[in-house]
Amino acid sequence: MTGALLTVLALTTATGCGGGAPASTPSAEAATTANRVEPLAGTPSPELPVTVTSADGGKVTVQRAARIVPLSGSLSEIVFTLGLGDRVAARDITATFAQASKLPVVTRGHDVSAESVLSLKPDLVLAETTTGPEEAMDQIRAAGVPVLVVDPAGGLDDVGTRIQAVADALGVPKAGEELTSRSERRITAASRRVPQTGEKPRVAFLYLRGSASVYLIGGKGSGATSLIEAAGGIDAGAESGLTKDFTAITSEALVKAAPDAILVMTKGLESVGGLDGLVKIPGVAQTPAGMDRRVVSVEDGVLLNYGPRTDQVLKSVVRQLYAKDGGA
Repeated sequence: MTGALLTVLALTTATGCGGGAPASTPSAEAATTANRVEPLAGTPSPELPVTVTSADGGKVTVQRAARIVPLSGSLSEIVFTLGLGDRVAARDITATFAQASKLPVVTRGHDVSAESVLSLKPDLVLAETTTGPEEAMDQIRAAGVPVLVVDPAGGLDDVGTRIQAVADALGVPKAGEELTSRSERRITAASRRVPQTGEKPRVAFLYLRGSASVYLIGGKGSGATSLIEAAGGIDAGAESGLTKDFTAITSEALVKAAPDAILVMTKGLESVGGLDGLVKIPGVAQTPAGMDRRVVSVEDGVLLNYGPRTDQVLKSVVRQLYAKDGGA
C-alpha cells in the first residue's frame, strides 16, 4: 500500500473506520481479489544468514526466518506468495486473504504493539517506512530482533522491487526473481485486455470513511495514478491540478476533475451507504460518474498494495470500468 494512503489510514484508524449502512458492491468483481494468494510452486529453502540493506539506510543481518512478523498486509502477501507462509507468526489487520485469516493480529494500520510482536519471539520483523509508532519499532530493535524496512509502494513500478527486497531478506532471492517475473508478466497481460474505446475515461480515486467523516479525492502522489493509467484511464484528480496526495472533497474539486468513473475501496463505499450514499456526497451527482453511477470498487486490503495480486486488481478495474461498453 502506498505511503500516502498508509498515512491516511493511520489517521482514520484513530477516529474509526468502516461502519455506515451496508451496501451492495457495484460488481461481483469487487471482492474477487481478496480471497486467496497464489504461492509459487514448491517451497523454497532459505539460505541464511544474509545481510541486506534496509530502506531506512541500515544494514540488517537475518540469521533465521522460522518466525516472521510482517507489519503490513502487503508484506504478508509477498511472504505467503513466495511460499513461506507457514513461517508467518502474525499479521496486520489489512492482511485480508484467506491463508492469513487465522493468524493473530498485532498491528492495526499504523498502531504497532511492541509487546505483542515481541511475545511471538520473531526471528525477523518486516515493516514499511511508515510503520509506527517509532517508539514501538525502536523497542523491537532494542530487543535484538532484526527489522527490515521496505519502502511503501507508490505504483506499478514498485511491484518487483518490493518482492525482491523481501525475498533477499528471507534468503530466497531466486524465488523473488521468479515471483517478480510472474507478477510483471501477468500485469502486462492484464493491461493488454483494455478495450480500445477511443477517448480515455477520466477516473477519480476517492478515499471514503463515512463513520469518521473522511471524504478525500486522490491527486498526484495518491498511488492510484499508475493503476488507473494501466487500465487505460486518466487520473482525473491529478490531471485536474490536485498536487497533494489527498484533498478534501468539494463540489468545486469534483466538477473540475469531471470523472467519468469513480474508483473506491469496497469498505469505503459501504461506509457511506453504497452507491446511493456516494451520490449524496456534495458534487458527486454533478459529475459524469455520478450521473451514470459508474463506480469501480476493489477490496481495501489489495487495491493499492502493488504486489503479487496486482494483476487481479487490474483485471477487476478494467472489467468494471468498461462494463457498460461490453467489458474487457
